[in-house]
Amino acid sequence: MKTDVKPTETKKVELMKAPKDKQIATGRRKEATARVQLFKGSGKIQVNGKDIATYFGRPTLQMLVRQPLEAMQLNAKIDVIANARGGGLAGQAGAVRHAISRALVSFDETLKTLLRRGDFLTRDPRMKERKKYGRKGARRRFQFSKR
Repeated sequence: MKTDVKPTETKKVELMKAPKDKQIATGRRKEATARVQLFKGSGKIQVNGKDIATYFGRPTLQMLVRQPLEAMQLNAKIDVIANARGGGLAGQAGAVRHAISRALVSFDETLKTLLRRGDFLTRDPRMKERKKYGRKGARRRFQFSKR
């Protein structure tokens, strides 16, 4: 029997503070909503108080969030603080991407045409289809029974 068991140590993440001259924007995707604060810095991205790599574990989601910054070659010049609520991780990543794009436009109006061309400013309209009565899901029927 072990008696010298130490509790697991949690990594302390240093929360970033946004300065007064910041750009704020909101983005949405599926059921997720993200509020983003954008300001000049060293390229750090923080989502819900955690680093992007720890919050969005999948590399594809991290890439999705960084896309608008990389397209404008600003990934090493701008820091991002994001609050994401609702939906799943993929929806939240899409919402953060949308919010970063909107904040970049308010940061520099000349980026609007480039972001529009890259399809970063368009809100993805695809939503979950509602369940209908007489059906198991949105379209799936109940199992057929001959007798």
